Amino acid sequence: YCEKLVKVIKEKEEISTYPMVKEKLKLLIETINDDLEELQSLADQDARIGHKSTDSSFFGYKTHISMTEERIITAATITTGENPDGKELGKLLEKSKKAGIEVEEIIGDTAYSEKGNIELAKEKNIKLISKLNPVITQGI
Repeated sequence: YCEKLVKVIKEKEEISTYPMVKEKLKLLIETINDDLEELQSLADQDARIGHKSTDSSFFGYKTHISMTEERIITAATITTGENPDGKELGKLLEKSKKAGIEVEEIIGDTAYSEKGNIELAKEKNIKLISKLNPVITQGI
């Protein structure tokens, strides 16, 4: 019923553009997705709900990879969905080095600019290219 309701509301632009309806519709869609993920979790006890953004979630696992400029994969790790991306940097770096890769720089998204990764890059004399996490830049 809820999925049908969402479809009907989305088709009616004169309804779906009202701010209050838009907000409630977004909440309903999120609730539907959360319920579906919860049902799926019964099949896979290890999988977890993760978030790619504040309003986007998924159920399952994350694959973290490191690769060369030529896009050759040098290391990979897999975690459950709720694990933060940045925490995998040390493992990926270690695996890449064991594979014979000389790491001079790391390019990653905001998740990789956490304090521990900045310190690791400095310690290993590696250039870390990542937009600073807002948690770090607060108070600057």
